[in-house]
Amino acid sequence: MIRPETLRVFIDAKGVDVPPGATAIDAVEAFDPAVAAAVRDGHKILTDSRGLPIDSGTALQSGAIFRLIPKRDRSVQPASE
Repeated sequence: MIRPETLRVFIDAKGVDVPPGATAIDAVEAFDPAVAAAVRDGHKILTDSRGLPIDSGTALQSGAIFRLIPKRDRSVQPASE
């Protein structure tokens, strides 16, 4: 079996190519280094195509779909009406 030279994955609907053995954070880095820094710093959360959070060290499979969402600060109380 021939191993592909790159894997195509999708971050927020944008296709990026990464080498085999890359992780989810590697794909985010290829998508946008500033966004990758936000994931590392905990300001954004990386999710799978269903919206479930995943570990940024997850190994990639070709065709994987990821979404980036802002992390909500749950310590802030809603404003009173």
